[in-house]
Amino acid sequence: MNQFALTQGISEEIQLFPHITEIGSLKNPSLQLDALPVTSVPGVKFFYVIEGKFQWSINNEEFTFFPGDMALILPGQHFGNANAVLEVGCFSWLQVQVQSKGADGFSLGESSSLSANEIASISKILLLNSPLIITKFNEAGKILKCIQQELFTREVGHCARVNNQVDELFILSTRQLSLQNNPGRDFSKTFLKLEESLRNDLSHQWTVEEMAAVAGMGTTLFNDKVKSYSGFSPLNYLINIRISAAIKLLKKKNIRITDIAFDTGFYSSQHFSTTFKKLTGYTPGEFRKNIPEPE
Repeated sequence: MNQFALTQGISEEIQLFPHITEIGSLKNPSLQLDALPVTSVPGVKFFYVIEGKFQWSINNEEFTFFPGDMALILPGQHFGNANAVLEVGCFSWLQVQVQSKGADGFSLGESSSLSANEIASISKILLLNSPLIITKFNEAGKILKCIQQELFTREVGHCARVNNQVDELFILSTRQLSLQNNPGRDFSKTFLKLEESLRNDLSHQWTVEEMAAVAGMGTTLFNDKVKSYSGFSPLNYLINIRISAAIKLLKKKNIRITDIAFDTGFYSSQHFSTTFKKLTGYTPGEFRKNIPEPE
């Protein structure tokens, strides 16, 4: 995946599109501290997950996102990670400037070919369904990729094509939300049970066969399902759960790092340190030192 980030007023590629304030794609290979704090979003912002698992907060509610899922943030809403951590994975985003109409929603301005009535209907549906989480929304990924390609190739008609694709993203997002009975993620009960079992006994040396048995599947089907569901192999999925639990425990500075290592299922403190640094860029000790003291 090609990484890039374009910002209005700085990047030449979007000068002709004043309504597009940001667009980009990011592949993040390791956990980063203080990289995604919760902040207010000034426009409408789309976040589409390509790979990985992300814990994102929308207006103080936390949600888990997997490949193919999209978060749609409305003007003034707060978005980020509750711990300001940018997790491992890939995602694309697009931020569009809109004109607020208060309780009546927003308009998209002259760049849009949608009628005033159509935009009013779209904005009202989005406001009524907030927070906006759209699962398995692969069409959004295709649209964002098309916009990115048009911006960089600048072939004939690219301005009209980009504007039409932005309209299409709003249209399809609204239609998809209307089809979803629940705006939150419809989690598989099987995997909820599996993750609960893993978290309740992280010190156990789980094998793929054991995890598959909890899920009630054979190992081949289990491997395929976990990869499709989370974007990770079963063992990498387990490691991410272990590291997530370890991060929470490291904030409790009265617990020894060696104890945290064994409590979260690592067979030695060295194994814990090596794995933790690989995924976060820090050793457990360095991570703990960067945690601010409570006021």
